[in-house]
Amino acid sequence: MHRKTVIEQIEALKKQRDAIILVHNYQLPEVQEIADYVGDSLELAKLSHDVTCKTILFCGVHFMAETAKIFNPDRKVLMPDLHAGCPMADMISPEQLQKEKDTHPHASVVCYVNSTAHIKALSDICCTSANGVQVTKSVNESEIVFVPDKYLGSYVARRVIDKKFYLWSGYCPTHMVFSKEGVLRIKEEYPHAEIVVHPECRLDVQEIADAICSTSQMITYAKRSAAKTFIICTEVGMLHRLKKENPTKEFIPGNPNAICPNMKLTTLEKVLWSLEDTQYEIEVEESIRSKAFGAIERMVQI
Repeated sequence: MHRKTVIEQIEALKKQRDAIILVHNYQLPEVQEIADYVGDSLELAKLSHDVTCKTILFCGVHFMAETAKIFNPDRKVLMPDLHAGCPMADMISPEQLQKEKDTHPHASVVCYVNSTAHIKALSDICCTSANGVQVTKSVNESEIVFVPDKYLGSYVARRVIDKKFYLWSGYCPTHMVFSKEGVLRIKEEYPHAEIVVHPECRLDVQEIADAICSTSQMITYAKRSAAKTFIICTEVGMLHRLKKENPTKEFIPGNPNAICPNMKLTTLEKVLWSLEDTQYEIEVEESIRSKAFGAIERMVQI
């Protein structure tokens, strides 16, 4: 089917279903282009809380659509492909987190929003890559169990020195493709470029960064910086939005192989089919949803 035809059908069905399309920064460029809003996972989940549409079509990975459902229990939340999971979110189970809580009974559990609803429900407070330091500083307890990302946890721990951290050993496989040596080789080619690194990257990559930013912070940083060239160390889908919003600047991937296969499962055709058949609907059991909402709400209130 011709792309223009697919887009026209999506627009027609969107009106018919009273739907809004929310798209993560890592999605394919053509999927970003049909979005009502593009952003990071929490920006989109929070935004979804304020919309009046009956249906939310979330183009991202499972935990993101789940988070939108946590915010919107009475709305229909759809995902174009149920197989779009997150390896890092799956690296800790509720049983493992409960055991960690039992081992460290005086610790608060700070949970990265890149996690399942069950993990959020067992946590005291959620954080994002943008506010992890601020959230953790707000916690009264002097001990922190940080799940599931050890690299974001390490980044936070280096900046919150008055607390003891127990880091879960999770990580994002896509961010593991960046290496200090590889990024510095690119820097030799572009000596005036600034290195912008996501905190899910390894510590030696973080150490050579001019800025460590969440995806939403990368947008702001690129706009404000006087630099004209940037080496971007996060999933390559981010470069589309960076270039679109900063057309006079150049963005080079810190590794062109930094592709999340789960994020790339969503296509225009799958968006169309999802709206046609109102599939695949995301559900979160109320007892889990309300506890997970509490952990997110505590973060939002800071």
